[in-house]
Amino acid sequence: MDLRFTPEENAFRDEVRTFFKENLPDGIRKKAAEGIRYVKEDIVTWQRILNKKGWAVPHWPKEYGGTGWSPVQLYIFKEEMQQAPAPEPLPFGTMMVGPVIIAFGREDQKQKYLPRIRNLDDWWCQGFSEPGAGSDLASLKTSAKREGDHYIINGQKTWTTSAQYADWIFVLCRTDTAAKKQEGITFILVDMKTPGITVRPIQTIDGSHEVNEVFFDDVKVPVENRIYEENKGWDCAKFLLGNERSGIARVGASKAQVRRLKEIASMERIGDKPLIEDERFAMKIAAIEVELKALEMTQLRVVAAERTRKGNRPDPASSILKIKGSEIQQGISELLMEAIGPYALPDQFRHDDRWNEPPVGPDYAPPLAPQYFNWRKISIYGGSNEIQKNIIAKAILGL
Repeated sequence: MDLRFTPEENAFRDEVRTFFKENLPDGIRKKAAEGIRYVKEDIVTWQRILNKKGWAVPHWPKEYGGTGWSPVQLYIFKEEMQQAPAPEPLPFGTMMVGPVIIAFGREDQKQKYLPRIRNLDDWWCQGFSEPGAGSDLASLKTSAKREGDHYIINGQKTWTTSAQYADWIFVLCRTDTAAKKQEGITFILVDMKTPGITVRPIQTIDGSHEVNEVFFDDVKVPVENRIYEENKGWDCAKFLLGNERSGIARVGASKAQVRRLKEIASMERIGDKPLIEDERFAMKIAAIEVELKALEMTQLRVVAAERTRKGNRPDPASSILKIKGSEIQQGISELLMEAIGPYALPDQFRHDDRWNEPPVGPDYAPPLAPQYFNWRKISIYGGSNEIQKNIIAKAILGL
């Protein structure tokens, strides 16, 4: 298998890189480079710039706003976006519910929701995990009972990212309590303004408000908001999670983080020399780079295989990408913490513009500890790495 890029693909990379350089707002780029969390307006602004160019949803079919790019071009586009660095379009819309609507939705649902997802006119969030159903998602208990042409939804979702901003939420609900747990689930779209929905913030260990609890108390939702057949929502969920896991590899983002790590290690000192010249620390960076190169080659093999793969079934190799990608990202965050040493200790992250205290230590230090703590979640969301190993054992190894 030849994994080298063609001259045409390298020219495409140059085109994408130039566009990002000329069109990404400086303020957004600066936040990304310094590890400052984006606000909602940053995501909306950048996605609408991409949508105007026709690049907001390049992986979608052309008839719904996609570009018709090859799998290799899509890979290059995402890698360059992560290395710019630039925020990716809101994944809950573009990578999750949008592709599900395209694959399983009715034509009227596609016409209603997809244009608004592309332009981020609607902010979406994901109603999957529950207090008793995280990695074992099929154990969910949130119920949807059919009453005429409506469902009545009751239950609780948790770890719901950006629910505080959301206009819509896609929810997995149990519609048949007698069926096997994977067979009695339905995929339903819910307007967040519907009476009976309560959003409560969860403050995470890095001090930010990123995730939430969402409660449903007799929430009345039209049956027409159901995607695919009743009790067949698990098919939608598996399709969605396959897309989510392959994206978690984030090779381009890890490359950008390694460059940042080297920059910081060249400024920090150990004894009378820069930290990057310390043999033991340099070996740790090299080990991460070797793993990252292996991950990149694996992802390129998956991309090459997508040229011939048919149907909506996700490649089980996405579980491998998810495991190694999350481990590498966490490993880089650990080395960043090690590089700044005691400056990782103060709780001084600037969560909003009201922070006006000078940093303790260099300007690049404050975001690194919060990033380290926040990234502990990467090996859990999208299906924990332990669950991914079970998928690999069954789907790839036949165990």
